[in-house]
Amino acid sequence: MDITDARAECDAVLDAVGETVIADREFLETVLLGVLSRGHVLLEDVPGTGKTLTANSLASALGLSFSRIQFTPDLLPADVTGTHVFDESVGTFDFTEGPIFANVVLADEINRAPPKTQAALLEAMAEGQVTVDGDTHQLPQPFFVIATQNPVEQAGTFPLPEAQVDRFLVKQSIGYPDEDGERELLQRRLGRTERSPSIDPVLDGDRVRALREVPESVRVDDDLVSYIAAIARGTRTRSQIDVGVSPRGTQRLLEATRARAVVAGRDYVTPDDVKRVAGPVLAHRLVLTPDASVDGASKTAIVDEVLDSVPVPTLE
Repeated sequence: MDITDARAECDAVLDAVGETVIADREFLETVLLGVLSRGHVLLEDVPGTGKTLTANSLASALGLSFSRIQFTPDLLPADVTGTHVFDESVGTFDFTEGPIFANVVLADEINRAPPKTQAALLEAMAEGQVTVDGDTHQLPQPFFVIATQNPVEQAGTFPLPEAQVDRFLVKQSIGYPDEDGERELLQRRLGRTERSPSIDPVLDGDRVRALREVPESVRVDDDLVSYIAAIARGTRTRSQIDVGVSPRGTQRLLEATRARAVVAGRDYVTPDDVKRVAGPVLAHRLVLTPDASVDGASKTAIVDEVLDSVPVPTLE
């Protein structure tokens, strides 16, 4: 698949999801970057903004299997990965797959499950496999996690540790719809019996796998490589930051930048691509100092400050 075809496929997916989900095109593009970059997405927003609908609609448009896991305080790791069940007819234990065995997995309200269950996702997200009772099971490919968390009602929740947050390629919020979007939402509600929010598949598993190969062919000039590295290093020297972007985060910024170029229909990366994805890719990886946290410092604003301080290369 070449760049032109890849852009057409991306546009078709975004158009299909946009017919169901009332959200900014830029938000939908950010979620799609997770698919193209073989990463995962963390959505944080108040209830009722369309996080679950976004995940379900994206899976439908991509023609992939979808599974939703509702994270609760009593959820066990086996409830996610699966477990061995004794088969009396043959006298053996057979592995029964858990809901993690799907192409697109929605980990709904991930911060409501205890750390042990949250950790059950780590191997799956990083390695594309799960280990149960010493046996390793490969997950279907492509594999993509969309996790959600609610920024309100923090009682009884378990904040994700930095190591797990770093596993997500991007973190993004949907936000409230604008006035036109809210009216459209109400119009759809009036005609819900005739206009159920569903979409037909645009791609299939083979085409999604081919689409994910395309960013690897995108050219990144040496000046852009140095620019990306300088931005990552810049996050480690800010006074408000206790822990800056990790080397993994630097690599994820490169991968997301190449994916962004594909969405734009280019076979090369520009500084604007880097700036466009830097916030969603880097901000959630930063650990603020206690003073900065108390002062209410914005991680996104700090990333913007770093971008302003790093000289932008001039492409010839």
